[in-house]
Amino acid sequence: MLRVWNQIAKLSIFVRLTLGYLTIMTLVIGVNWFILSQLRTLSELGTELVSYHYPTVETAKRLITSLLVQLKSDKQYLVLRDTSLLKEFLQEAGQFKKTLISLVEQDPSKEGQALLQQIQLAHDQFQTLFLSEGVERGGRFTKNLAQYERNRDALIDSMTASTQSYIALHEQQISTVLSDSHKRAKQAENITRQLMVTGVLFGMGLAGIATFSILRPLRRVQRQIREIGRGDFSASVQGEVPQELRELVGTVNWMGTQLQELDQMKTEFLANISHELRTPLTSIREGTQLLLDQVPGPLTPEQHQTLSILLDSTQRLNQLIATLLDLSKMEANMMAYSFTPTLLTQLVQQTVDKVQFLAERKQISLSIDNQLPPNHSLSLDSIRIEQALENLLSNALKFSPNGSPILVTLRHESASHLTAISVQDKGPGIPPEDLPHIFERFYQGRTPDGGARFGSGIGLALAKKVVEAHQGEIWIDSALGKGTIVQITLPAETVEEKVHAS
Repeated sequence: MLRVWNQIAKLSIFVRLTLGYLTIMTLVIGVNWFILSQLRTLSELGTELVSYHYPTVETAKRLITSLLVQLKSDKQYLVLRDTSLLKEFLQEAGQFKKTLISLVEQDPSKEGQALLQQIQLAHDQFQTLFLSEGVERGGRFTKNLAQYERNRDALIDSMTASTQSYIALHEQQISTVLSDSHKRAKQAENITRQLMVTGVLFGMGLAGIATFSILRPLRRVQRQIREIGRGDFSASVQGEVPQELRELVGTVNWMGTQLQELDQMKTEFLANISHELRTPLTSIREGTQLLLDQVPGPLTPEQHQTLSILLDSTQRLNQLIATLLDLSKMEANMMAYSFTPTLLTQLVQQTVDKVQFLAERKQISLSIDNQLPPNHSLSLDSIRIEQALENLLSNALKFSPNGSPILVTLRHESASHLTAISVQDKGPGIPPEDLPHIFERFYQGRTPDGGARFGSGIGLALAKKVVEAHQGEIWIDSALGKGTIVQITLPAETVEEKVHAS
């Protein structure tokens, strides 16, 4: 079956459509041929009725009429002895014989032939009786008149009965033909209806197969383009495709390969430039710290403030470079994680303490709502989880107005065996159109008034990588003007524990 499907996949779209149309046309021609054959059969039955059975019945009825005319001439001649009556009898008898002969020649049935022979024999006897008894004896006929009439009437009754039987035979055949015609018409109607329904279903099936075989590679191309849009450049369209789509598929695969190479070059560039920047930044930071420690000499208050700002900026820049390096390693699957049992409450408190001075600058109330059981421990890479939480808290502090609260909630969901962490702020919120892209690298989004947001756009991307490495999930609920909630769920058993268990 797979081999047949692969052979079909190699066919061009034109050939597929042509084969589908030819198959449907063949089915339509077959249905029409069946209908025409049934109509031809019904026409032949009708012709048989009109050209043979009905005329035969009418001809047989004329035989009875002719017999009555001959009987009348017989009776009149016996009384009047008029030669014109004799001529009329002989003419009618001759016409009777001609009509009878035509019926004998037309009737193919043995039963009909037997009845016609009986009529012919009785008519010959009747004619002989009339000519020998009624005509030859003349006046001497009077004594045997009663016997003559009995013989004549018996022959007339015999011919009439045989003719009636002959008519009944053909009327029965007419009834049989009509019944057969009705039966054939009903059968043809049912079969035609079934063939039409089958044809419609078969045609729809062929159309569905043809459409599926055409759209299937297009959907594969569409999926690959979507994967490229999500940043996965390794996917490619494999398998046989129609001839008309091979160039398109080749172009999309080539585009994915080129983008993957560019993405790799970008990753390597970021890693290299970040590494190269760390050495001079370290020198600047250490030199600034020496100046702040007044090793070279005393500082004025203005100089001390300037050097403090310089040191703070150097540390933030160094942290950004470290984040870029970590993100590059994570995307290249080169990041090594060290899972150890960790008290989550303690880890979160340490992270909050690290950013507490930033919250105090903006007079922001940074609190923790701990709903976890005492000594609740998870197997985590505490350094990476702390890094992700610090990015989330830094974003919350960055976009929260002065004097607003930020709440970190910790809770355990017993039903799903998950530990949940949420960071809630009262900032301006995130526009709905930005939410699907908020975890993409270097994506900054727009402010509610349409301006560009300040930041590097890598903090949330790194947080997502860290959470997913712990087999967790991260998402954002946000409403404009009401604030944002970042939700994280972590399983009770992490990747490292599963490896040890297996």
